[in-house]
Amino acid sequence: MPEDEEVLRLVGAHLGSLASKDLKARCADGLEHSTESWAARKRALTAESSSRWAGSITKATHEQWALARRGQAAHVQSLEAGIRVIRHRLSLPVGEKGTKRAPGGYRSACEWFQKTRRLHVLEDRLDQVRADREAGRVRVVRGGKRLLGTRHNLDKAQLAEAEWRERWEAERWFLQADGESGKRFGNETIRITPEGEVSIKLPVPLADLANAKHGRYVLAARVRFPHRGQEWADRVEANRAVAYRIHYDTGRGRWYVDASWQIPPTRTIPLKAALADGVIGVDTNADHLAAWRLDTHGNPIGRPRRFFYDLSGNAQHRDAQVRHALTRLLNWAKSCGVKAIAVEDLDFQAEKTREKHGRKRRFRQLISGMPTGKLRARLASMADATAIAIIAVDPAYTSKWGAQHWQKPIASPTRKTTRHDAASIAIGRRAQGHPIRRRTTPPRAHQSDVHGHWTVQADRRAPGREGPRPRIPGPRTRSVPPDAASTRATRTPKTVRGVRSDQVRVQDSLLLTD
Repeated sequence: MPEDEEVLRLVGAHLGSLASKDLKARCADGLEHSTESWAARKRALTAESSSRWAGSITKATHEQWALARRGQAAHVQSLEAGIRVIRHRLSLPVGEKGTKRAPGGYRSACEWFQKTRRLHVLEDRLDQVRADREAGRVRVVRGGKRLLGTRHNLDKAQLAEAEWRERWEAERWFLQADGESGKRFGNETIRITPEGEVSIKLPVPLADLANAKHGRYVLAARVRFPHRGQEWADRVEANRAVAYRIHYDTGRGRWYVDASWQIPPTRTIPLKAALADGVIGVDTNADHLAAWRLDTHGNPIGRPRRFFYDLSGNAQHRDAQVRHALTRLLNWAKSCGVKAIAVEDLDFQAEKTREKHGRKRRFRQLISGMPTGKLRARLASMADATAIAIIAVDPAYTSKWGAQHWQKPIASPTRKTTRHDAASIAIGRRAQGHPIRRRTTPPRAHQSDVHGHWTVQADRRAPGREGPRPRIPGPRTRSVPPDAASTRATRTPKTVRGVRSDQVRVQDSLLLTD
């Protein structure tokens, strides 16, 4: 309805201006922020909105400031890693080769000279960032730094100035409120009934727009939540806390409502119970997840599975691709009856710097494009709802040892095993506590009689594989007669110790008579 859209625009713009002022005041406080300053800011916002809107604004401001501080710390670590690598490579002779653990010297004197200049640039940049961090200064933009930079590149972004202005204003609006348990339908500021009726508590300056009691505005439109709608309805009917966010999509010209709530942490099950039905090892790659199911003994079962995703496009598309791939993985795990998924505990934060990998631009793009952090967070939250445990293992040498010990043995004429499939087996076996190396026949020098016999080991599940082989009475082909045990002591030996019987010819004793 046009009336509803006009009210939402006015409320969002008014609260957005208050949020911008509050963020400016919080950034000005820096490290000197205290409870008294927070209370003073909230009182000032309450006079222009309401106490609940003021609480939502100040909480969002604190979260944004804390996020900027974490990004600042990550920037300092990245600069320190780059400076450390440049100093190491400058200390080496020009042209010296590197090793697997450390890069070598630069290829030419020209590159060496350019890197000395870049070292000074990074050192100056690090000094500035450290000074900002020590002083408590952060640099944040409500609406997003990327969208702000798009204003200077409208032709490249294929946007008109009016379109960009509409997106900029919509991103800076503030229409979100945290819930509170015990209150009606779990939220007093933005209230949504189980039937989908939405009502908003209007700020004090816009109270004349109310069409309901107690300064509220009821929207004519109804909302519904296709995803987890029944769970949301149960919480609303029980008056449990639900947080809402109303935002406007300028591309589609539609308004949306997001509902969120906090899920209590589940109890951690013992590792032995999680691995009782086997495990699924997952190898994370730039464009797909390679998975293979293992039994309780660490042996692969069935065929490997791959779950592809496309990380091109905007952030929403990338997040949807990761979410869909994980959904398919979890559904497969449920169909198999497996209660645990093993993944690598990957972190490329210290490996993404271009100073370490030099000219390997495609390799840097590869590791930068792997959504390790987002995938791990998404998988943990989604697996919690399906009662599947997530086991993080050490990623060291899983791809190398998996390809060395598993890629060739499990390949067949009709199935080609890739390096990623073999790595998933290595990850699953490491989660189970098994060695990655396969169980094979001992070397010839370590077999019985030293090159004298061939052995074929029984399967781990074979009963009595460690005991002696049972004796079967009766005549057998190519075997000793049944009464060999009684005459063994008086018989002439047929073999020589340490030499195969087919390589020694022994003549039996002859009875000489007249």
